[in-house]
Amino acid sequence: MKARDLLRGLPVFPDELTPFDPSHAPDSPIDLFTQWLSSAVDDGVPAPHAVTVSTVDEDGHPDARVVILKDLDERGFSFATSSESPKGRHLQGTPFAALSFFWQPVGRQVRVRGPVTPGSAEENDADFRRRHPTARALVLAGRQSDVVGGGVDAAVERELDGIEDKGSATWTVYTVAPDSVEFWQADHERRHTRLRYIRSGEGWRREILWP
Repeated sequence: MKARDLLRGLPVFPDELTPFDPSHAPDSPIDLFTQWLSSAVDDGVPAPHAVTVSTVDEDGHPDARVVILKDLDERGFSFATSSESPKGRHLQGTPFAALSFFWQPVGRQVRVRGPVTPGSAEENDADFRRRHPTARALVLAGRQSDVVGGGVDAAVERELDGIEDKGSATWTVYTVAPDSVEFWQADHERRHTRLRYIRSGEGWRREILWP
């Protein structure tokens, strides 16, 4: 079977889709995202806190990976990584990111764009110490995304020794302060509902987008 035939035969969304009326949406995209996230949890969407983070490198080439959303408040959307990881280095050079959530079982997407700021030393350390010991040891080994040349297990074992007393100078919580947030609700007839919030002064302007 050709890949094209396989792809065209795959279902995209479930038979029943969650309704969405933008006229009833709250004034803040943070409030609407919280509502959608809670609904996704209630509907059993797998890993609704998984988010694709897109950054650009020093040549302007895009890169993307899936991480876990760590927090959400009026400052924005937070995730964490080592500042020495590829995405950490990208954000040092170009402190802007795009986030994409996709909740297929309910036919919903959320897209976020905005500048990124690192957390305080206290915030970064608190998040680091909440991680699993092995995850902390891997960060401390300091070789994320390097080509494996052997010695991974030995490096982890060395860092696990006394791990409870170890902090990280590179682990960073990054917060995306949204300039725009788009909420996308699928429709089987492709009349998708798209509501975009654009930051305007201290508040938000809302726009309905063409499907």
